[in-house]
Amino acid sequence: MPALCLDCGSRTTPPRCRACGSPRLSAHDELFTLSIAHLDCDAFYASVEKRDAPELADKPVIIGGGKRGVVSTACYVARIRGVRSAMPMFKALALCPDAVVIRPRISYYAEISRQIRAMMDDLTPLVQPLSLDEAFLDLSGTEALHRASPAEMMARLLIRIERELGLTASVGLSHNKFLAKLASEFDKPRGFSVVGRAETLARLAPLPVRAILGVGPAFAATLEREGIRTVADIRRQGAETMLRRHGQAGQRLWQLAHGEDRRRVTPHEAVKSISSETTFERDERDADILDGHLWRLAEKTSDRAKAKDLGGRTVTLKLKRADFRTITRRLTLEDPTQLAGRIYAAAAPLLARELENAPFRLIGVGISGLVAGADADRSDDLLRPDSARAAAVERAADALRARFGDGVILKGRALR
Repeated sequence: MPALCLDCGSRTTPPRCRACGSPRLSAHDELFTLSIAHLDCDAFYASVEKRDAPELADKPVIIGGGKRGVVSTACYVARIRGVRSAMPMFKALALCPDAVVIRPRISYYAEISRQIRAMMDDLTPLVQPLSLDEAFLDLSGTEALHRASPAEMMARLLIRIERELGLTASVGLSHNKFLAKLASEFDKPRGFSVVGRAETLARLAPLPVRAILGVGPAFAATLEREGIRTVADIRRQGAETMLRRHGQAGQRLWQLAHGEDRRRVTPHEAVKSISSETTFERDERDADILDGHLWRLAEKTSDRAKAKDLGGRTVTLKLKRADFRTITRRLTLEDPTQLAGRIYAAAAPLLARELENAPFRLIGVGISGLVAGADADRSDDLLRPDSARAAAVERAADALRARFGDGVILKGRALR
């Protein structure tokens, strides 16, 4: 069976690499014929922090903030204890009380992400980033140029990321995007997993429905009430039954259950919005506390916008009431922005007008109507003569936070 050494990138045969002697091999009948890859950095934010602070190597690290915040990323030591992304911080700390909690440095992570993106661009122009730490690559037709198969190129990319940046990543290789992303989760960290055409149906059959793209907890619970727990159960329903019960979502589910995915790797797929939200431990009605959360979320949204070099013309406030009803309010600005101060200033009056509907179980803020970063924050606010100075101060603070961490500068409202 064809094999690839994950430590030196050489073609070989099991059980050990003939070139370097490593036992870390990926072996598969279709290994050198598949060309759609998904690369996912391993616990990216936490791995960056551990790389920069070697004394944290063996400690559980959680990237997040505040007892009312949520986990952005947890290292694998913390994951063994049950900590997961998007988990409320109070639950994470109950599971892992000795964790080292670090506030995220989004701008810093974005710079490292750009370095990884440049490495991917060296292999193919067909790179579709999904976030700072993961992307799809279509390596079709690149073998002649690089004199190597897509599998060899991806193995060498992993080696390069580890040697040059001190970080690890995992790769899934298959014949479409859905299966490549699924494969990248099979063997983390430092994994290299393959799903070939011939084995697609067999590999998918025993997986739980939650493994399928787009199936969240609520949809999974609905399917379970119908007796659908695995991918094989979906297939047994038939396409017409799934369409009748669940509309287009059911039809899509049936297709994915058969490993069918015709989406292409699209490098320039437009980002439509950038947002951040948090769910409270308890329903919240205190105006000061809500305002403090709004500021933190405006900062996080701003960080993400700056990382993507985008600004937004419309600011959206999202609130979820105790009865789970969602309130959405929008304000369109004359001048697009990517600055936290301006995002907050637009959202704060929207929140003030909705306080009579409190308590809330969730609050979020985002921007849409996106433009290039160079086209944002170009004109001064005539009603705020100091707006240009405020923008300059914020950008200077960004530079300090990127270098020393988010905790180096905090505005008073963020302490609420």
